[in-house]
Amino acid sequence: MWSTFTSGILIALGWSLGRLNPDNVYTPVLMLVAAIIAGAPIARNAWQTLRFRILGIPALVTVAALGAIAIGEYWEAAVVTFLFAFGSYLEARTLDKTRGALRELLELAPEIARVRRGDEEVEIPAAEVEVGDLVIVRPGEKIPVDGVVLTGLATVNQAAITGESIPVEKGEGDQVFGGTINEAGYLEITTDRAGEDTTFARIIHLVEAAQAEKGRSQELLDRFARYYTPGIMIVALLTFLITRNAVLALTLLVIACPGALVIATPVSVVAGIGNAAKQGILIKGGDHLEKIGRIETIVLDKTGTLTMGQPKLMGIWARAGDEKELLRLAGTVERFSEHPLAKPIVEAAEVEGPLPEASAFQVWPGRGVSAEVEGRLIAVGSIKLMEQLAVDFDEVAISRLREQEKLGRTAVLVSEGLEVIGALFLADTPRPDAYTLVRDLKKHGIKEVIMLTGDNALTAKAIAEELGLDGYYAEKLPEEKVEVIKELRQKGRIVAMVGDGINDAPALATADVGIAMGAAGTDVALETADLILMADRLDMLPYAIGLSRGTLSNIRQNVVFAVIVVFALLAGVFGQAVVLASGMLVHQASVLLVILNAMRLLRYRPAKVA
Repeated sequence: MWSTFTSGILIALGWSLGRLNPDNVYTPVLMLVAAIIAGAPIARNAWQTLRFRILGIPALVTVAALGAIAIGEYWEAAVVTFLFAFGSYLEARTLDKTRGALRELLELAPEIARVRRGDEEVEIPAAEVEVGDLVIVRPGEKIPVDGVVLTGLATVNQAAITGESIPVEKGEGDQVFGGTINEAGYLEITTDRAGEDTTFARIIHLVEAAQAEKGRSQELLDRFARYYTPGIMIVALLTFLITRNAVLALTLLVIACPGALVIATPVSVVAGIGNAAKQGILIKGGDHLEKIGRIETIVLDKTGTLTMGQPKLMGIWARAGDEKELLRLAGTVERFSEHPLAKPIVEAAEVEGPLPEASAFQVWPGRGVSAEVEGRLIAVGSIKLMEQLAVDFDEVAISRLREQEKLGRTAVLVSEGLEVIGALFLADTPRPDAYTLVRDLKKHGIKEVIMLTGDNALTAKAIAEELGLDGYYAEKLPEEKVEVIKELRQKGRIVAMVGDGINDAPALATADVGIAMGAAGTDVALETADLILMADRLDMLPYAIGLSRGTLSNIRQNVVFAVIVVFALLAGVFGQAVVLASGMLVHQASVLLVILNAMRLLRYRPAKVA
């Protein structure tokens, strides 16, 4: 900045003196000094890149400036170096804004932690907290570690981790993340991870690495620039040898710099990744960002991805017609069970009122449970349990079961003595935002949306039909899921796999793009997936794809514009309509326009935010 504005002042002073007295001796001196001040950093940069055998744009500008000085065109040398330096300064400032998401994340990094040591509370640097330490967080303070709430209740803003704008309640036993903010309440947290191991620290590293990683488009442009720059120098030399017009050759050398073309891709990628990070979406680099925009088929895991991952009581059939009584009996027995299906039954029963005592509780492994309730022997479980207990169930019961199985529901039979008295029907219900997922994905150009699950075929079919999916694969083990992904890719499709990042890790790694959803704090997801949705929200998937496609479109716009500018300037030079100074001005303006166009990606927003 100092060298740029100093040279600008000297140029303005020299130009003013030249207007007052064209024959004064100070104007050439001021112009030469201005060229040296602005050109020295450019020449130094050119020399450093040449040491690595890279003939870049600074080398072109340096040669042009030296050539202008050699033929006595001090004004041209001063203006060319000043415009390039000023353009580079503005470019750096503008590019810095595209990295705003990373800077905002860094600003959220906690510096101080309040730790209980014995009976005292001590403040120490957050980086010095150790696993197992008891950390105290008061209202308005940043949580410095990943851990579990030991005591307390608070409202925590997790936007830095998940992108969620609405704070969530945290209480005893809940997981909390470093970098989040305790908006109201008091927490005592047992530390699981601290310092560089926290989810927040790893997010920062991932975003930083992603913004530095080159995509395929950028690599192609880099290879092009590697040959283009020396090619332009040869053309400029030939132009001078043929025309003996040094100014024309120097002008050609400067205006043909592919500055806007070289920066067309990286600035868009940085802006796109930065925008995604602010929404709680981590994209591991430019190559992955571009791949996401080319996805044709999306394969989604069912449990925990398309569905809530928690069974819910969907219906009750009572042979005697008293559904509340049936639920009361079943809830009383299931209260002692640890089976996943027991919890929703017990919760529904407790809503109706207090449950009676039970005795003689017995677990039938893999089949169900039984107990005595108010002197009655009640069994709750599968058909196999009823068969083992010699319970009689007729065609009416069987018919009810088959009807519910077609809807993808799991039936839990309830018997009293040797007779089936009813059944409870449970299902893992789709997420509320799953119903619009297919529509939203199709709007963003996705051709096919498929479900992949280890669940039974009837349940998979019911969920697929309910959500309007294009197809499903059921009863697949983790290794079989990998084979499905391979088969889809062999058909020439660009496939994305969406899962929870743990049991779906092999499939995530096999797909063209692995997408982990609800992955806050999940090591496997952060390591395996290419795109990580930190929040447990399906609506961010279409947003990520839309952002990626918008980034690809933005890159194309930048490249086309940059090429048009270069050819227009070349035509202007040979048509003697463009001179050295005006050519450099247009060149630098084109670079800034490319950056400003890329910055539009920072304003890209999801259609809706919960």
